[in-house]
Amino acid sequence: MSTEALVYRELNLEPYWMPFTANRAFKKDPRLFVSARGMYYQTADGRQVMDGMSGMWCCNAGHCHPKLVQAVQAQVMELDYAPAFQMGHPRIFELAERLANLAPEGLGRVFFTNSGSESVDTALKIALGYHSARGEAGRTRLVGRARGYHGVGFGGITVGGIGNNRKSFGPLLPGALHLPHTHDLEHNAFSRGQPAWGAHLADELENLIAVNDASTIAAVIVEPFAGSGGVLIPPRGYLERLREITSRHGILLIFDEVITGFGRFGASFAAERFQVTPDLITTAKGLTSGMVPMGAVLLRDEIYDAFMHGPQPAIELFHGYTYSGHPLATAAAHAALDVYAEEDLFARAKSLEVVWEEALHSLAGKPHVIDIRNFGLVGAIELEPRPDAPTARAIDAFEKAYLAGVLVRTTGDTIALAPPLIIEEKEIERIVATLADVLSHLD
Repeated sequence: MSTEALVYRELNLEPYWMPFTANRAFKKDPRLFVSARGMYYQTADGRQVMDGMSGMWCCNAGHCHPKLVQAVQAQVMELDYAPAFQMGHPRIFELAERLANLAPEGLGRVFFTNSGSESVDTALKIALGYHSARGEAGRTRLVGRARGYHGVGFGGITVGGIGNNRKSFGPLLPGALHLPHTHDLEHNAFSRGQPAWGAHLADELENLIAVNDASTIAAVIVEPFAGSGGVLIPPRGYLERLREITSRHGILLIFDEVITGFGRFGASFAAERFQVTPDLITTAKGLTSGMVPMGAVLLRDEIYDAFMHGPQPAIELFHGYTYSGHPLATAAAHAALDVYAEEDLFARAKSLEVVWEEALHSLAGKPHVIDIRNFGLVGAIELEPRPDAPTARAIDAFEKAYLAGVLVRTTGDTIALAPPLIIEEKEIERIVATLADVLSHLD
């Protein structure tokens, strides 16, 4: 049993069913964080652990940033809650305007949620409702992608393409289709930035359209890069091709930017970095730098306008959440946007991209490493699976890195990295040096 487990031996861990966790294994040897500042967590036994994952892709400004803390503290003293249905509070309207100004041109409307999962389900419902409002109610099919992750709502796992997230829950929503993923080690292993091969895989959408007819398809949803599916970077020209095909067939294109929004790729959104404008963007995570749960859907003005008909007192969209636009989340989001601008964190992420790339690819010769991927401030080290024990080698690496003082994340046999945007070069060096030692001692 670890020192942390001994420190908290009086803590009853059993009532809490932890999400996406091997509960029985964790509760035998728990890993417990008790505080955090900047780039570091502190464990229950007093160790510092560098955050190589921005929490869970979300703490872009680092942990407990004083301006965010102060903003939330001040807000809770003034207005703790305001109803979101038929009522509002000034700061949420101001936040919507700020997000519309950050978004690609034309995406001037904002619907607030509380998480990435809710943002995805909201975007899918809006897409279906949009076509219905325009007299094309037959457009009900939704297209996702293999190895895509879009949260854990029924809509999100329907269009998602990760088998373990789907297999226990029946047929899900009817009619969903899936594009192939773009990961191919034969052609793209150890690419730096966007792979050169794979744009043609977007043409599989044409095949789906030929079989099912465009008149039945409402929307295509993709992550600009597949995060939980293995940090899969889009090939050059791939997103552009999806945009061209969807536009030609009247199909909405949704970018799931729950991870990529707010600086991860050195821009406000991946859509800006790749210069491809979708019809809707889902966000969460970095919107508040992880401090208070919040999500949002950004959408084209014409989508919003399609719902604005009938008597003015009539509700146009029968959808929403009790905590949409919650005052504390709103305060955190305003403060996060202030910090991003004042500290120029998006430009900082872009400036560190080459340093990050060089550091990660220095691990290419380490044992068991079969691929390294990077873009912006995300990275992946894919390991050769152990025979008859998939994922075990990556989990071993995660545990060894944690004991050595660096938090990473694993997905399949891939080590995923996405540090806070405040990271410095010396901290990049420490992450990579720690992983170099970990990889050198893996079985």
